Amino acid sequence: MASTNSWIHEIESSVSASRLFCAGVMDWHTLFPKLVPQIVSALPVEGEGGISSVMQFNFTSAMPFNLMKERLDFIDVDNCQCKSILIEGGGIGTAIETATSQIKVEPTANGGSIVNVESTYKLLPGVEVNDEISEAKDSVTDIFKAAEAYLIANPDAYN
Repeated sequence: MASTNSWIHEIESSVSASRLFCAGVMDWHTLFPKLVPQIVSALPVEGEGGISSVMQFNFTSAMPFNLMKERLDFIDVDNCQCKSILIEGGGIGTAIETATSQIKVEPTANGGSIVNVESTYKLLPGVEVNDEISEAKDSVTDIFKAAEAYLIANPDAYN
């Protein structure tokens, strides 16, 4: 019998929520191949620039899979949150039946932010995950910390 699992991960940042959301979510398809080429290779986008309803992410051998396609289910730029559904790659069909991710970047009192990532997935029968969850959390942290470093080094970016 397949089981539904989830994990939640928080990442603290000294960068404002709106800047981090713009760089880390809205524009990550163009920014991250430059910032973390060891994880993310070129990202083709279906549609005309910017965030589209379906995004494909190509990864290097640092990840356990070479691509993911996600469908954007919900985005609220003003409140710095989004939800996406994995539709191809990333273990779909081999280990995972369904998967969703929600990202919310919330402001903190000191002008920084906290990135909240929640991933919910339904495993195929007989499949277990162990190290993959910590690897996923590490990769998400690396991606948002790369955005944070870029934004600190480029204070006029994404204002």
